[in-house]
Amino acid sequence: MADEIHRLVILGSGPAGLTAALYSARANLAPLLIDGAEPGGQLTITTEVENYPGFEHGVQGPDMMEIFRRQAARFGTKFIAGAATAADLKRQPIELTTDDGVIRSHTLIISTGASAKLLGLPAEKRLMGYGVSACATCDGAFFKDREVIVVGGGDTALEEALFLTRFCTKVTVVHRRDQLRASKIMQERARKNPKIVFTWDSAIEEIHGDPKAGVSGVTLKNLKTGAKSEFRTDAVFIAIGHQPNTDLFRGQLEMDELGYLKVRPGSTYTNIDGVFAAGDVADRVYRQAVTAAGTGCMAALDAERWLEARQL
Repeated sequence: MADEIHRLVILGSGPAGLTAALYSARANLAPLLIDGAEPGGQLTITTEVENYPGFEHGVQGPDMMEIFRRQAARFGTKFIAGAATAADLKRQPIELTTDDGVIRSHTLIISTGASAKLLGLPAEKRLMGYGVSACATCDGAFFKDREVIVVGGGDTALEEALFLTRFCTKVTVVHRRDQLRASKIMQERARKNPKIVFTWDSAIEEIHGDPKAGVSGVTLKNLKTGAKSEFRTDAVFIAIGHQPNTDLFRGQLEMDELGYLKVRPGSTYTNIDGVFAAGDVADRVYRQAVTAAGTGCMAALDAERWLEARQL
């Protein structure tokens, strides 16, 4: 494998990676896509997707990723399972180490995504997509006229809470401390909204429910008194942040303070020639499937032009 030099390798198989694969395969770049630790990305733990254009009646997240994958494969994308374990981006060709050996490529598109930080409860994975969510923009509309919980105390948590008030009758913000970390303007907006209430000094110890019926409630623990109580809710939105999957590239690629890859404005170029970034790995603001797919398209076009300019 190390003797072959690919024109393009793509890391990650979410909307960004698979869109990059589709565009680059149609441009005859013969892309090689490395699935990553979570094939299909975050959408594989999402049940109904109703906000992606073209799916008028909605689509299951895993089904949508399978459609993306088949479309990319149709034009010649090659796939390998597993993830890259090391990367040397400062040599040309770029070298990636995988469980199957070393892969060399002239260009690389990094679309490894970002993982939502979770509470670490056993019920989280079991109920993810069935009342537990890490994306109010994605799932809020499913809880019209319901009561929900948002976990967190930063800007993200309050943004999620305010968004959910468009649909929900009551939004309870559960925070571990007795004051918020969010900016003052976000705090003011949340406090003024009559649908938002706060539960202070508290953490969720357990989430109750099942995939068929959904979430029915949670067990709350007061962190100051140790007292436990049962709290009825129809959904739990976890908003304690995201972690971009960029550890592999530390010391080589420029990142912001949270670890998101920096790209040249209006492009997907990173600070290393021939290396491009697409999707949530470089997006701390929008984090939507459609925006990820859009930057995946951009990265494929950027890589194609980079190769063409160098006649590779």
